[in-house]
Amino acid sequence: MLVLSRKPGENILIGTDIVITLVEVVGNRVKIGIDAPAEVAILRGELRNGMEAPHSSRARSTSSQKTQDLVESV
Repeated sequence: MLVLSRKPGENILIGTDIVITLVEVVGNRVKIGIDAPAEVAILRGELRNGMEAPHSSRARSTSSQKTQDLVESV
């Protein structure tokens, strides 16, 4: 596991097409924005085992615009 320190507004790049942006830190909560291709499923860890593949694709596509709006607001 790679552990990095980031300040709000700073990015982490994964490959050439995935960008993780630290959006906000408030107390012990961190908000991140993830910009990735639509074919990349993005799930919270606790949902990974309980969600079926068709749902994960739908969840990714419906949250894509919200994630992009969040990243652009930084």
